[in-house]
Amino acid sequence: MQLKVKQSAAGLVFRYFAGGKPLGARGRNRSGGFTLVEVLISAAIMGLVFGTVINCYIQSGQRLEWTGYSLAAQSMATQVVEQARAANWDPTAVPPVNNLMTMNLMATNYDSPTRTFTGYSVSVLDVPYSSTNYTLATNFVTVQIIYVNGDPKVQMQFVQVNTVWPFYLRNGNACFTNTVSTMVAPDDRQI
Repeated sequence: MQLKVKQSAAGLVFRYFAGGKPLGARGRNRSGGFTLVEVLISAAIMGLVFGTVINCYIQSGQRLEWTGYSLAAQSMATQVVEQARAANWDPTAVPPVNNLMTMNLMATNYDSPTRTFTGYSVSVLDVPYSSTNYTLATNFVTVQIIYVNGDPKVQMQFVQVNTVWPFYLRNGNACFTNTVSTMVAPDDRQI
């Protein structure tokens, strides 16, 4: 191919191929519109962008809902721990008083060799609901008497609350656990 250069009256230089068409204008339609392939590719890219944005919006809504459930479960566990901290425990009284072992729990059990008291309670998570779409959570409570440095005169009680709650995910329900624990000293500080 041979390149021809032509100058106009205004001093502009036009470059032509031997075929007579201007350089850069080969294969272009002079109507200025987009081809069908360009339109389809841009529509596919826009579909991917909008699909990603919608998916992120849905996932952020689910994450926000999960956060609300987790906060409500943490509040339930903290409530049981505060109930245990408020309970009266005086091992030096006659007879000894230990209201941590008489909290409002179901299926209570005391294991003497490990000095461990267990039980559970079930209640509704404190999230907004209407009519029957509430969510139940279970608090599994463990209270264990611990002798400090092996001395039975110096006692503490370890209280642990595991709140188990369900949450619906894409592939079905999953159970999550929030755990709160604390140490409780006797009410009689003269030991």
